[in-house]
Amino acid sequence: MIALLLAAVATGSLQAPLGVAHTLMPVPASLVWQVGRLRLDSSFSVRVAGSRRDDRLARGVERFLRRAGSATGLLLGRGAGGLALSVAGPGQRVQSPEEDESYTLEVTPGGASLQAPTTVGALRGLETVLQLIDSDSAGWYLPSVRIADRPRFPWRGLLIDVGRHFEPPEVIRRQLDGMAAVKLNVLHWHLSEDQGFRVESRRYPRLQRFGSDGLYYTQAEIREIVAYARDRGIRVVPEFDMPGHSTAWFVGYPAYSSGPGPYTIERHFGVFVPTFDPTRAETYQFLEGFIAEMAALFPDPYWHIGGDEVEGSQWRTNPRIRAFMRVHRLDNNGALQAYFNRRLSAILTRHGKRMVGWDEILHPDLPPTTVVQSWRGQNSLVEGAKRGYRGILSAGWYLDAMRTAEFHYLVDPLAEGNELEPDAASRILGGEACMWAEHVTPESIDSRIWPRLAAIAERLWSPRDVRDVPDMYRRLAVMRGRLEALGLGHEGHTGRMARRLADGHDASVLIGLLELVEPVRFSERSSLQRLVQQTPLVFAVDAARPDPPMQWNARKAARAALLPDDRATAARHGLDSSFVSWAALAPALDSLGAEVPLVRDAIPAARALARVAAIGREALGQLGRGPAPPEWIK
Repeated sequence: MIALLLAAVATGSLQAPLGVAHTLMPVPASLVWQVGRLRLDSSFSVRVAGSRRDDRLARGVERFLRRAGSATGLLLGRGAGGLALSVAGPGQRVQSPEEDESYTLEVTPGGASLQAPTTVGALRGLETVLQLIDSDSAGWYLPSVRIADRPRFPWRGLLIDVGRHFEPPEVIRRQLDGMAAVKLNVLHWHLSEDQGFRVESRRYPRLQRFGSDGLYYTQAEIREIVAYARDRGIRVVPEFDMPGHSTAWFVGYPAYSSGPGPYTIERHFGVFVPTFDPTRAETYQFLEGFIAEMAALFPDPYWHIGGDEVEGSQWRTNPRIRAFMRVHRLDNNGALQAYFNRRLSAILTRHGKRMVGWDEILHPDLPPTTVVQSWRGQNSLVEGAKRGYRGILSAGWYLDAMRTAEFHYLVDPLAEGNELEPDAASRILGGEACMWAEHVTPESIDSRIWPRLAAIAERLWSPRDVRDVPDMYRRLAVMRGRLEALGLGHEGHTGRMARRLADGHDASVLIGLLELVEPVRFSERSSLQRLVQQTPLVFAVDAARPDPPMQWNARKAARAALLPDDRATAARHGLDSSFVSWAALAPALDSLGAEVPLVRDAIPAARALARVAAIGREALGQLGRGPAPPEWIK
């Protein structure tokens, strides 16, 4: 925001605001406003056409009516009018990327009609109807509109890492509710890591007995969450990381490692030595048994093997593995990992699964049915597509990196100028945001995912040309409340944690600061604090939110201050008042920090904010005087 003011005073240029309209998120593929409003009262109901009963659709309609009633205070579902819902069929027995999620919606003053080829399409349409609900002096209504909608990409997901820090089932369920609200359709569940193995195996019980600290999902809980996701049109893709990131496997079953062991759960974060032994038949027998058991829990046709960041020293130093590589003419560790992946892919195929892996698995010998997930950059995504592999993007969408919604919003799986032929471009399935868990707990995870994930969801659903950042933030401000109504805790997180940090003292000054500042980047925190798994995540940085909404408001105010009309005067006065209040936070926080140790980490941020406020006031003073002197800009 300060940069915006400085750019204006440096050049003497002023900006005009962009237009505003609806609050839908994601934006539909086609939207045409019409004249009139459909009034909502207790007679509003949903009539489902067709005699074939679909329990999933029925439950979706029940959730819709309950949420619409909570939003309006109306006792809905008591009459025969309202929304006519027509669904051609239930869709795929096991949802896949080929599922048809399209729908059409028409609202007139006389009623509304929602049509979809599948139950999943109907669920997407119902979410849009909920977002359309509005009010005026006469009460609640739906605006007259015609919508024809379908997703731009078929794979739109969120990865949740529960290996480094475990997230209980209730945390996963509320993320699924939020995902459904913004039309995401894949939960990528990262279930094993060096720091923990999180699923109950009855065939190999030592996995959870020794590799989880007792923090794992029972098979009953897995089935319940998979069913919960399916009810909302969301697939669950499990990830069991191998051959690296696999220490927790070997705590109970060291025989399948490339080194002698013994092993303990890793408490630090990073890339570690323990690696599966790809040269022994027993390794594949073990994995076949495990996959056979887990395949019954996870019906999705895709299975993620990880495959990233293989450290490799156990392979280089094991004489038996080196001899195996010579016999099989495997020139390097990359070739040995490709050998492992081919055998693993064959096992998955026998159990009806297609392999997904991070982009390190991209190799000339990779089976052609593999899906490659890019975390290292879009170049590997493009390269995989050129080689004939289907791919999904995660580079640029790491939520733990603490980037802004704007940064994530402008990342595109098929950016302009990608130089892909249409056939290769069609192999880009979409993408996934990633919530890695080094720095999150069940208390803070909502604030790290939401509401920024809604911006990524829009990028994956809406047309490519929907890229207006100020308008995205305007609609995201509305989505914050909608997501909170689902039970997500992102809105109350900062105040709740700040009051605890203040330890009985007045927390208002700390809350005031945390409404404006954001957490340091992932790499900065990792190097500064050197966390381990047991470190309590109860610091000021944990209470801060990435891209806090007050920053959005400050940027909006800065744009208004640059308007070439009378509105700028009020905006500049408001900004000046804000800068004065920002500067006052530093001495107040110094005083609080003298009494409360956990507040002291926030003092440097308060002092930096005071310096920013001083620059802001000077910038306001330069406005209207023409271009600022170069010495001042410097």
